[in-house]
Amino acid sequence: MAPVIVVSGAVGALGSALSTHLVARGYRVAGVGLRRHEERLRALEKELGASFAGFSLEADSTPAWDAILGAVEPRLGAISGAALVAGGWRGGRPFHEDPDEGTWRSMLDENLESAQRALRALMPRLVARRAGSVVVVGSRNVERPWSGTGAAGYTVAKSAVVALARVVAAEVREAGVRVNAVLPSTIDTPANRSAMPDADPSRWVEPGSLSAVIEFLLSDAARDVSGAVLPVYGRA
Repeated sequence: MAPVIVVSGAVGALGSALSTHLVARGYRVAGVGLRRHEERLRALEKELGASFAGFSLEADSTPAWDAILGAVEPRLGAISGAALVAGGWRGGRPFHEDPDEGTWRSMLDENLESAQRALRALMPRLVARRAGSVVVVGSRNVERPWSGTGAAGYTVAKSAVVALARVVAAEVREAGVRVNAVLPSTIDTPANRSAMPDADPSRWVEPGSLSAVIEFLLSDAARDVSGAVLPVYGRA
């Protein structure tokens, strides 16, 4: 049977590109999004066909994730792995000039906490099967934090996501479960082109290229790779 991959943030630019990439290569994909993305999940189901199923989180919590995963298996089959793509970016001001802790908290919640909630629900299932692969999405800022000036919350959150992935990778290695991270630079999306009209997007990372790297890490071809942190910088 085809492997079943859970993709969080499935309706975003990278999530939808990754879902499309995986379906085209014979995977079955459980695309997860928040309740407000229900309409876009249904549109992806129509676009990608029976190999894609959309699941809406009632809340971004571990119990909600557990309920989603419990619904995935009867519909698509046993979960083989996951790509935790959900996240967000906010910034624009140096840390010492920003009195609002709201941005800081939202970056931790959208990037770090969303990943840890999903991992808490996923890991017991994969460990019980003694197989599986998970990929988290960091940022080039993890290795080049100076490139995150004006976005300290985002940079810290992505760094923590990668640290969490590496710790969990060490904890579950003997159970046959792998966890890896990718570190993209700017991804070529409509939102990024709109936000940076003077930039040269040909130097950015194409969603399809990043999707191929994630697929490799999810696949059996990377069966000996765990705890890795792969830079995917394009020419940025």
